[in-house]
Amino acid sequence: MANILLVEDDPDINAAFRLALSQRGHSVAGCFLGGEGVALATEVPGPDLVVLDLMLPDLDGREVCRRIRAVSQIPIIMMTARGDDADVVLGLESGADDYVVKPVEPYLLDARIRALLRRSSLPVAPAGESDVVTSGALRLDRKSLVTSINGEAVPLTATETRLLLELSKHPGQVRSREQLLRDVWGTDYLNESRMVDASIQRLRSKVERDPSQPKIIATVRGFGYRFDLQ
Repeated sequence: MANILLVEDDPDINAAFRLALSQRGHSVAGCFLGGEGVALATEVPGPDLVVLDLMLPDLDGREVCRRIRAVSQIPIIMMTARGDDADVVLGLESGADDYVVKPVEPYLLDARIRALLRRSSLPVAPAGESDVVTSGALRLDRKSLVTSINGEAVPLTATETRLLLELSKHPGQVRSREQLLRDVWGTDYLNESRMVDASIQRLRSKVERDPSQPKIIATVRGFGYRFDLQ
């Protein structure tokens, strides 16, 4: 199914997940240190997806994620021992596409891997939609799926591109978190509103001049988010 890199420092958990995911059709390489994970994730050709533990002995998982994101948009699932909002949001804001809370059953991890791989296959804009959407300095080409600011390409993950596409399809209209979860992530994520909030924050950090005072992706308190044309 896919080439997976598992970065997990516990030898028993590492071995168990490698075996379980291999039995589900994946090719799995494992390592125990964050630095090694960065090197393996960014080599060419690299894996299709990274499963990354939050707590590692050499580098914090968030730092590993940031280093990978500096050079690659490869899909990343963060594994955390706690489901606290702070841990999850910080993991997502560091660049992870998804997260699971340990202990996690292998079949659930496999399901999240497959869902993320499907989501990472970037969509083609439906016929009849405008090829280009602009808002201030932002330009989104729906055909090439290239986002740029003042003519300079902005590296977005597949999930961030899907989110921007979905918002820009409804300019001036409020999209609720539930609508965005359904249309960007899928029905399996309908109770994961923090996934939307963290992804919006990361997207703003890339496309807004001042993310603390967004002009393109506005928050409508109590309802959701709105894409504004300028």
